[in-house]
Amino acid sequence: MELCLGTVQFGMDYGIRGKRKPSLSDALDMIDYAIHHGVRTIDTANAYGEAEDVVGTYLKKNQGMRQRIHIISKFRPNLLDDVLAEQYYQVMKANLEESLQKLHTDYLDGYLLHSARYVYNDTIIDALLKLKKEGYVKKIGVSVYEIDEAKKGISRDNLDFLQLPFSVLDQRMLHDGVFELAETKGFPLHTRSAFVQGLVMMEPEEVPLFLREKAAPILQAVGEVCRKTGLTRTQLAVGFVKQQKAVTHLVFGVRNIEQLKEDIMMFSKDLSSDVVEVLKSGFANVEAEIVMPSLWKRS
Repeated sequence: MELCLGTVQFGMDYGIRGKRKPSLSDALDMIDYAIHHGVRTIDTANAYGEAEDVVGTYLKKNQGMRQRIHIISKFRPNLLDDVLAEQYYQVMKANLEESLQKLHTDYLDGYLLHSARYVYNDTIIDALLKLKKEGYVKKIGVSVYEIDEAKKGISRDNLDFLQLPFSVLDQRMLHDGVFELAETKGFPLHTRSAFVQGLVMMEPEEVPLFLREKAAPILQAVGEVCRKTGLTRTQLAVGFVKQQKAVTHLVFGVRNIEQLKEDIMMFSKDLSSDVVEVLKSGFANVEAEIVMPSLWKRS
């Protein structure tokens, strides 16, 4: 398994904890530090505000780095909703070319559909495949959210990988057979949201009021595991994902260089099988309303 640097925090205010995006200078420093400390893949998206521009600025200033790293981006969500099927390819190509221009590169190593429901549309998948055949992208896939979407993506013969949510608190994909299916087929999975936008790192009293009643007891239980094992929340979050054989890349986002250094250091460590089992059983059934930010009712 490898680390993959997520860049949504570089392009927009994001997350439940420390939402302010870093300066361009700080973001460039973090990309550079990550690359020089073993991170070989960068994940971005057309919908992540200025994130593609930030990555592109780095590549423009460090032209020798492009061949050392893999760049993954995503087609803008919902962009095909009001488009005729015969126009899918043209719209997708135009959006991809916009991303390539921002990123200062002429190809992507990976390109994902950012609207998970598009995984069911054969015509959209065919248009994505055409972009791959023409050399604009090397590998194609879909960023999914739900179990059925993931299983559909894995069952397709023309997709190369998926990105999906997985964490100590969100084990749906593990317990409902997605990882087992992917491992059986040798299908690569990239997981995101190991920290659930920072929620895993929070003490119960830090949780915003709109989520506190449901999330606080769960986070208190996470803290109890940390106290009993002597492990940090970061080590639990990263180490738990690292144990999953079907996962080839752990996509993680950072707000500052100190957090980046800690995440990279913790990735070098392994959790014991006993701790993994405690986490599997103790947090197997956390409610979706807690772990899926799209369901958070911010009131």
